[in-house]
Amino acid sequence: MRFQPTALSKYVALALLSVSTAPALAQSAGDTVVMAGWFHVMPQDHSQPLQVTSPFSQTLAGSGASTENIDTLGLSINYFVTDNWALTLDLGLPPEYKLNGAGTLSPVGRVGTAKQWAPTLLAKYYFFDANTQFRPLVGLGVSRVHYSNIELTDNFQRSTGRLFLDPTATTTAELNNSWSPVFLIGGSYAINKDWYAGLTVSYLKMKTTANLTTNTATLGTVKSKTTLDINPIVAFVNIGYRF
Repeated sequence: MRFQPTALSKYVALALLSVSTAPALAQSAGDTVVMAGWFHVMPQDHSQPLQVTSPFSQTLAGSGASTENIDTLGLSINYFVTDNWALTLDLGLPPEYKLNGAGTLSPVGRVGTAKQWAPTLLAKYYFFDANTQFRPLVGLGVSRVHYSNIELTDNFQRSTGRLFLDPTATTTAELNNSWSPVFLIGGSYAINKDWYAGLTVSYLKMKTTANLTTNTATLGTVKSKTTLDINPIVAFVNIGYRF
């Protein structure tokens, strides 16, 4: 069957009309996209042996610590400076890190817990045109990391008491704050002109020093420390809305 010219012109007109009325799937200059979702944090940790620094110097050979994977809710605020460049502030409900003894400290089990605050500022580059439905992206930024609610377990308190020959000894800990570089890859998928789904994977070069203070009746105040490289890989699955 052959189309008559008048029929063909009608089909072309309808096709052009459907294209012109299709919703734009834009993430473009001036847009703000707010994403909410789930952070899955996977530490790639390594620790140094616990070292007593005062009133004497001694390294507890073979001692160490490790952390567990954790999950938390996250929020990402993205402002598009251009069609391809966006500035992003990532925030999250502070996750609780669980620190476990390793090596000669393995019998202690859980050493302690701490909440981590790590607001992150990123510059992201979105590939392809602003109206592309799926846009890969890369990012580079920095995170300000600090800790709160640091608690040591009774098992660890008893182990330091045995170590310093005082069963009544009490130990407290502080974790150093730090700046951590952040490297990110991911993608954004336009569900429609306002709603988006996203997935990013980040790597943070993160290190902290734990400074321990133990009050004993036998040795007075004992200072010790250890350094923990956390270096987490963080997956962020999210859904967002464009304002």
